Amino acid sequence: MKLSGTNAGTAAFLRCGLALVVLVPLSWREVRRAGTRPLRHVLMDAGAGVLLGVDMVFWAASVLTVGASVATVLLNVQVVFFPLLAWLVSGTRPSGRFAFMAPLMLAGVALASGAAGHAQPGSHPVAGVAFGTVAGVAYAGYLFLMRLGGGRGHTVTPVCVSTASAAFAAAVTGGLWTGIDLAPGRAAWGWLITLALVGQVLAWLLITTALPELAPNVGAALLLLQPVMAFALGVAIGERPTLTQVGGCVLVVAAVGYNSRAGRGRTRGPGSSPGRRPG
Repeated sequence: MKLSGTNAGTAAFLRCGLALVVLVPLSWREVRRAGTRPLRHVLMDAGAGVLLGVDMVFWAASVLTVGASVATVLLNVQVVFFPLLAWLVSGTRPSGRFAFMAPLMLAGVALASGAAGHAQPGSHPVAGVAFGTVAGVAYAGYLFLMRLGGGRGHTVTPVCVSTASAAFAAAVTGGLWTGIDLAPGRAAWGWLITLALVGQVLAWLLITTALPELAPNVGAALLLLQPVMAFALGVAIGERPTLTQVGGCVLVVAAVGYNSRAGRGRTRGPGSSPGRRPG
């Protein structure tokens, strides 16, 4: 997304719109094989997609303000909001482990963003935290609705419906905020097509298929590789986080990893806290 050089609204809308070129035929084939998805679950998928679209716009804005390496780690703040949302809606109380982890997580977010300590030159840490927090809240809501709907024998269709809804939400949110550029240039199209095919189609389908087959702690641990690798890729393209930001990123990943161990030996339920989405 950062290499494309586009604004937040353009990146969020096009990654979803371009992904539909692949997802719609795959979904049509799945519906022919497995039957139609119940309307109640389709509506949940669509509602979840609206939140996903908001998440993607604000995540992209966070990338542009604090860098890809730090922004991807910041978005793990959803691990704090997801259990709180489950508590409010379904009455599933957070564990004592969560109460210990949450303050460490938030401290790590403050350090990683540069809002506390030192930020890398050219970044905007306060804006980055604000954008990342909005994205984290929206993504937690997306996860909650998707878990309530469940797969119900469909893998591609929920991803397709939520992606279509996310494209609409990104078009509205991004259009009003940053504007949407439908002629970003040849190089930008190349990066955005890659983002759509890898980050929106391939990664989502693999995660949707794999997570139900894994123990919760294993799935959460594997998904922690994503912020670690994103941090390394950000450094590889020239970002230079400060030592305090690196320390904050380590603290965030460690806190999420510690919290994920709470799921060891338990099946994943509506109140369990999942890992972070693909880039």
